[in-house]
Amino acid sequence: MSNDDIKRLPLLPLRGLTIFPYMVLHFDVGRAKSIAALEAAMIENQEIFLVTQKDSKIEDPTIDDIYEVGTISKIKQLLKLPGDTIRVLVEGLERGRILEYTKEDPYFEVELMTPAAYDKKEIELQLEATSRSVLSAFEKYVKLSNKISPEILLTVTTLEDNERLADIIAANTLVKIEDKQCILESFDPIVRLESLYEILIRETEILEIENKISMRVKKQIDKVQREYYLREQLKAIQKELGESDGNSSEIEEYRKRIEEANLPEEAYEKANKELDRLSSMAPGSAEGSVIRTYLDWILDLPWNNETVDNLDLANAERILNEDHYGMEMVKERVIEYLAVRQLTKNMKGPILCFVGAPGVGKTSIAKSIARALNRKFVRMSVGGVRDEAEIRGHRRTYVGAIPGRIIASIKQAGTKNPVFLLDEIDKMSSDFRGDPASALLEVLDAEQNYAFRDHYLELVFDLSKVMFLTTANTLDTIPRPLLDRMEVIHISGYTEEEKLNIASKYLIPKQMKEHGMADNSLSISDKTIRSIINHYTRESGVRNLERQIAAICRKSARILIDKKTDTVRITESNLEKYLGIPRYRYNKAEQNDEIGIATGLAWTSVGGETLSIEVVSMPGTGKLVLTGQLGDVMKESARAGFSYIRSRSKEFGLPDDFHEKTDIHIHIPEGAIPKDGPSAGITMTLAVTSALLDIPVKSNVAMTGEITLRGRVLPIGGLKEKILAAHRAGITKVIIPKSNEKDLADIPSNIKKKLDIVMVETMDEVLRHALSRLPVGIADEDKKR
Repeated sequence: MSNDDIKRLPLLPLRGLTIFPYMVLHFDVGRAKSIAALEAAMIENQEIFLVTQKDSKIEDPTIDDIYEVGTISKIKQLLKLPGDTIRVLVEGLERGRILEYTKEDPYFEVELMTPAAYDKKEIELQLEATSRSVLSAFEKYVKLSNKISPEILLTVTTLEDNERLADIIAANTLVKIEDKQCILESFDPIVRLESLYEILIRETEILEIENKISMRVKKQIDKVQREYYLREQLKAIQKELGESDGNSSEIEEYRKRIEEANLPEEAYEKANKELDRLSSMAPGSAEGSVIRTYLDWILDLPWNNETVDNLDLANAERILNEDHYGMEMVKERVIEYLAVRQLTKNMKGPILCFVGAPGVGKTSIAKSIARALNRKFVRMSVGGVRDEAEIRGHRRTYVGAIPGRIIASIKQAGTKNPVFLLDEIDKMSSDFRGDPASALLEVLDAEQNYAFRDHYLELVFDLSKVMFLTTANTLDTIPRPLLDRMEVIHISGYTEEEKLNIASKYLIPKQMKEHGMADNSLSISDKTIRSIINHYTRESGVRNLERQIAAICRKSARILIDKKTDTVRITESNLEKYLGIPRYRYNKAEQNDEIGIATGLAWTSVGGETLSIEVVSMPGTGKLVLTGQLGDVMKESARAGFSYIRSRSKEFGLPDDFHEKTDIHIHIPEGAIPKDGPSAGITMTLAVTSALLDIPVKSNVAMTGEITLRGRVLPIGGLKEKILAAHRAGITKVIIPKSNEKDLADIPSNIKKKLDIVMVETMDEVLRHALSRLPVGIADEDKKR
């Protein structure tokens, strides 16, 4: 195909509009350049070159903003409109391609070429085949599209000139300017039809996808509308029958609550499934009440509610010091947790286990931690729990099933990150209903509890943000796997000095406030408080001390009312008047050195105690008698000590057959109280040695330590409480195992200053420090050294 005609015509750029040959249309012209082009065309032969702008937003286009191919058109009519606008009616004549711009002002003028004539017979068959493909694609496109009039399809199918087919379809069907321009720029009719065919195929595929999406959306909308329509019909029917519509309103209320609850996806789907079941049931069915309870539990749980932690370290330290005296380890651990939380926002809640005697403040420190962190506090006592379902809940197949106490406590807290106290965890037990301690393994594992699943709910609930605290009096009864998941913090018993501070700073003001007494209406001296501690209580904690103070406050309140006085003074001399005769006395150190009597130190659940161990030797047949309700371990320690003495009989100057002719009787006073443990081993051995050798034991010495057959001294527990008991009893020297040296860090410095603490590794060293004189053999050994 060759160029056979070149024309020079004014150019008018079109915005958002493409004109094809044989197409008649009108448009409005308002730009000065465009009006000038129209006027120039009307002066000549009324022909003008119409070309589309590449970007319709450009107000004043340049040569680069105009396509190269357009349509030579004939101006049919001009109509002036108000506001300097001209409406033009044009008819497209033929395509043209710009060769050169001959003028740019006051209007565009171009030199262009038009397509040359070609032999139609030569391409008639190819044109016919391509036209049929285009018509087939166009028919499919029209079926899928709702925007094309069927008359256009009729016009196109009755068209005899295949060359014009592409132009008519493109002008009436295509939306994109780029697609229209693509057809317009194809001078060759075969290429034009092929380009149109590709565009129609692409547009048909897009329409098919759009129809699929719209059908899917329509189905969903239809389902919602259908359900709404049926529900409205059901309401109308119930109203006509006079039945209550309470059930349907209840369903709607539940549906509204589910939408507003912001539930996790699993809980949302489960709640809707159960609600659908409920809506299909009779209002009074038994199963309906079960579903209602289940839905209430789901909707009442704090799935997303959290309190914001107060990470102010100074504030937390102030609150902890306000509520508790001492407990430095616990306070330090909480401050460390807050410090780490400031550095990392996603720290999992720690699992702390407070171990200590009753009354030392384990439960109350948990409340203070919650207050310091600005978290909700929940307490669950697991003492005596023996059913695994108490932790994990019952399955809904059981009548009266409810969630476990973990989920119930979280609901009670109202947040998903409370401080959760599991009290008395050492007192759980198990039976045929399961082992609750094993059920707690998942709860108290920071790597697992983010997906805790209660048997009743059967939904995942995140416990990882809960700060779990546990309390116990002893670690012995806690299963090892459970203990392994917890960070153990030992809270030892209070010293007399600590009890004095706690009483004066916390307990007395608290009890005065509870009994409605003014700040200066009760006066108790420190000496009087010490007397209450020593003679009216016997405990590691301060629970009984608080009871005694409460008793004083009650009696003082009566005196204030009866005698109309302003102040009541409690002194050592009038203390019996308020609390009665002293209930306890502490063993005091012996005044004189005695043969066969040694002072031992023991740990009890209420603190340390001194034990006066008495031994007598008498002619007999070699019996070893033990009295005073001694346990098996203590009896074995006595036998081991006796075997040690037999092995050293030569050094001690004893006959070889002394064990066959002498009976040994070991007695520990206060026989009604059971006693056990290995820590009295060196004390019993010393007392037996003293009785056999007739050497007195120093009265100012107390001791503790386990003994072996070879006379080595092994470490023991409860050292702090034992040393405090020795100090209280007036002892001045304490013998302890060398291996317990590390435990001396827990002893208050003022106590250590008043005591001579001797560390030993062998029984021989114990004899050197405790006997008033050494056995001959050991004295000789010392001389040789």
